[in-house]
Formats: sequence, structure tokens, C-alpha cells
Amino acid sequence: MKYKRVVAVKIGGPQVLQIQDFELREPSRDEFRIKIQAVPVCLPDVQARYGLSPYPPRIPFTPGYAVIGVIDAVGDGERRSTFRAGDRVAALTVIGGYSEYIFLKKNQLIPVPSGIDAADAAVLILNYMVAYQVLHRSARVTSGSSLLIIGASGGIGTALLQLGKLAGLKMYGLASKSKHAILEEYGAAPIDYHTQDFVEVLRQLEPGGIDVVADGMGGDYYNRGLSVLGKGGVLVEYGNPLGFSHLLRLLGKTLTTNLRFNGKTVKLYGTSFSVFNRRPFLEDWEILFSLLAAGKIKPVIEHRYAILDAPEANARLESGRVTGNLVLLSPEIL
Repeated sequence: MKYKRVVAVKIGGPQVLQIQDFELREPSRDEFRIKIQAVPVCLPDVQARYGLSPYPPRIPFTPGYAVIGVIDAVGDGERRSTFRAGDRVAALTVIGGYSEYIFLKKNQLIPVPSGIDAADAAVLILNYMVAYQVLHRSARVTSGSSLLIIGASGGIGTALLQLGKLAGLKMYGLASKSKHAILEEYGAAPIDYHTQDFVEVLRQLEPGGIDVVADGMGGDYYNRGLSVLGKGGVLVEYGNPLGFSHLLRLLGKTLTTNLRFNGKTVKLYGTSFSVFNRRPFLEDWEILFSLLAAGKIKPVIEHRYAILDAPEANARLESGRVTGNLVLLSPEIL
């Protein structure tokens, strides 16, 4: 029996993604075979395809940073595992998600409650995890804190809007004029980065400075975001450095900033920290699933595609016209 994966066969745009057939093997002794239900399409997928990462994957590779699926088969060494065939699970895969099946180890699996929409759950695994931990673990926000979201209309941006509203934050967001409605829906004051200088706008609106800046864009936004922080303020940088040299410069800038002792702090966030300590991630995924089940959060999903339509979804994401998230789904879920 064969199955299909979407493979980036070389560095480049969405056109380098090809659908290829593979033999569907049995899981090895310590593996679980997962039939994938949903995969979010996210910026790290695009960046990896262009080779824009400190540690880019080797070509050819299958993109896909996170998955939701059902355990289809269990390796002989995991027969007594708490995870069994038929269980619904998720994983932060980094690559490999644009596929009908994936093979994972026990320490990669995240239990997923039943009854949750697969597309919603897939978005929680990456974008909502980033947003939740930026706010509650990195910045440690409290009700009434002011927050600037740089890139407020995307997948992580809309997650920050929802979670920020839930936390009682006073929010400002950068987005193009056509996307201001989604910011206003969650109580954020929109700033059009095309026509307005957000530094000048915020200096007038918040003369004492902003408490928290969440920046997933980097570049010049790092310094400009830092300039609007008030005393005791925190800038959380969560964007992916686009190369090893970029990472080194970011680390150097952050160290220099934090050694100035000027009352402003920069913190770097990345999901790769889960490799060193998985417990906070498991705790926070459980919180997010509970919030979703209770109807307190609801991912903004602009469009749902079939998994094998990943090239079209990637082209849409790269267009810059997306508000919220795009999700790939298996045919039976779609």
C-alpha cells in the first residue's frame, strides 16, 4: 500500500512542492504510525522551503510544523504504552506534516481531547502555544497591562488578540487597513503600518510607554518596538531568525540590550525550548484545549484545504492576504 506526501524537491517558491508516493510501512519497534487529520500552514514552513532558517532541513523534505491525527498502528515495543491505536494525538513535528501518514516516537505525542475540531486543534499546537507562552511565561502579563502586537492579523497575531482579550490587556496591533476589523473585534486599537508611524502614534497614546511588545517580524521592528517600551517593559521576540548569522546578531543585540540595565528587557522565545523541558508545553497545551472546549477561544481560520493542496495553500500564505490561519485537512475531515 502506498501513501502520499508533499515534498519540497528544491529551494524555492510553492512550485517546488511536489506530491510523491511512498510505501506505507509498519512502524518500527518504538514508533507510532499516525494517520494525519489536520496540519496548519505556517510561516516556518515557507521559511524552511526557502532555506531561511539557522538550521534549514536538507532537501528534499516534507514541510509541516505540527499535526493532529489518529494512531493507526503501534510498534511492538510500545504495546504497553499509554497511547494506543485509535487515540487522537498531536505533535510539534517541525517538518514532515504535509503527509497522509507520519511516524513518531512516544516522547513527541501530545494527547488531544475528543470532540475538538481537528483544524482548531492543529492551530493550537503551534500558533496558540506561541501566543500563550509569549504572554504568560515570557512577559508574565497581568490584567490591565498594555500590549503591542507587531503583525496582529496573522496566525499568531490573532491568537495573541484572543488570549490578550481573555487576559484583560489593553491592546494595540499593527496591520494593514484591510485587516483592521479583526483587531477591533477583539478590542485592539489598530495601527496601519503602511501609513502610520507606530512609534509616534504610541508615544502620543501611551506617553509612559508600553508594558509588552510581542514581535514576530524582527528586523527594524526590534529597535522600534524597544523604543516604545516603558520602564519595566518587556519585548518578546518570537520570530524565526532567517539564518545562522541572523541568530548570532539577534543574540548579540539581546545581550547588549539587557546589559544596559535601563529598565527594559528583551526575551527570546522559541518552541525549540520544548526539547529541554517539555513539561511547560504539555501543561499549556492542556490549558489551551480546555479554553477551546469551553468556547473561550476560537481560532480564526480563513480557509481549509486538502492536505495534497498544500502548494495552493502555501501560495496563499505567501500572498500576504491571509487573515488568521490556513489549515490542511485529510479528505474525511474536509
